[in-house]
Amino acid sequence: MAEIQVATPTTRSVPRQGGRWINTIPIALSLLVIGVVVAFAVLGELIAPRNPNQQNLFIGAVAPNDEFLLGTDQIGRDILSRIIAGARTALVGPMLVAVGGMTIGTMLGMLGGYIGGRLDALIMRWVDLMYSLPALLIAIVVIGVIGGGYVMAVLVLIILFSPADTRIVRAEALRQRPLPYIEAALTLGVPTWRIMFVHVFPNVLPVVVSYVFLDFAFGLVSLSGLSFLGLGVPPGTPDWGRMLFENRTVLFVNPLAAIAPGLMIVAAAASMNILGDWLYERFASSGAGR
Repeated sequence: MAEIQVATPTTRSVPRQGGRWINTIPIALSLLVIGVVVAFAVLGELIAPRNPNQQNLFIGAVAPNDEFLLGTDQIGRDILSRIIAGARTALVGPMLVAVGGMTIGTMLGMLGGYIGGRLDALIMRWVDLMYSLPALLIAIVVIGVIGGGYVMAVLVLIILFSPADTRIVRAEALRQRPLPYIEAALTLGVPTWRIMFVHVFPNVLPVVVSYVFLDFAFGLVSLSGLSFLGLGVPPGTPDWGRMLFENRTVLFVNPLAAIAPGLMIVAAAASMNILGDWLYERFASSGAGR
């Protein structure tokens, strides 16, 4: 008589949750960095230990000490206070570039991607023309010839950033156009503008949000580069890019005078990139954009 084999139940292995914690560490650090930058920009004058423009020619450039935590520059200005004050231009300018460029890009991308035809061809030829131009070099030439300083730099970067945003939004609109919900809306006689901005746009929103964060990072680096070249904020203004230019001469006396603002630029730009990717994944996992 054959024996009957009885299978004994086995315990299912529970996946470890350690990976989740590892994934949240960059997000938490990025939120912390952006929170610090926002706090510096909003409360700069209240939390700065000294007046960022106060000069002390008797001490000049000194290394970090108990009185000046990050040292001073060549004319005795406190580096820590200037970094705190410089957060305002590092936040406001790139934010205007990101939002302005994405607003133009969203409008043109939605029109070209959904309506199509000659309008789409015209928009894409403009995008191709802008792509063929060296963006940063164009910004340097325009600001150097016309002037306008920081405001003109922001306006020029808004125009130069919009073609990339237009192409991204157009691609998403093209992906949404043949889906069944669009055909159902057309069958019901829904107006074109309503389909574009009430039905299509929410599904494009995850890409828009993530690229706003990416544009912020590129805008911060671009504006800092223009300030380093003397084409952004006026001389003496607390600005991270300008500080890199002004403090390069005291690198061997007080290295933090140039390293600290550079680290702030890198940390803020990287944090915005990480947060943009995280928000896109959150939107996608919740069903938006599908």
